[in-house]
Amino acid sequence: MSGFLPTRGESPVQTVRTIGRVAQMIVELRDEYVEKERDDVLAQIEQRLDDLTSLRAELRERIEQARSDA
Repeated sequence: MSGFLPTRGESPVQTVRTIGRVAQMIVELRDEYVEKERDDVLAQIEQRLDDLTSLRAELRERIEQARSDA
C-alpha cells in the first residue's frame, strides 16, 4: 500500500471517537440521574463535561495541525 497513513496520534479520528464515547456516558448518566437523583451521579456528569471540554481543545489542536500541514 502506498501513500501516507496517519497514525492514531496524528489523526483526529481517535479524538472524535472518544468524544462519542464520553457523550454516550453522559446520556447514560442522565438516565441514571432521572431514575434516582444522586449527588455522586451529578459529580460524574460534571467530570464527563470537563472531559468533553478537554477533548474539544484536543480536537481544535488536531484541526489546526492538519490545516498547517496541508
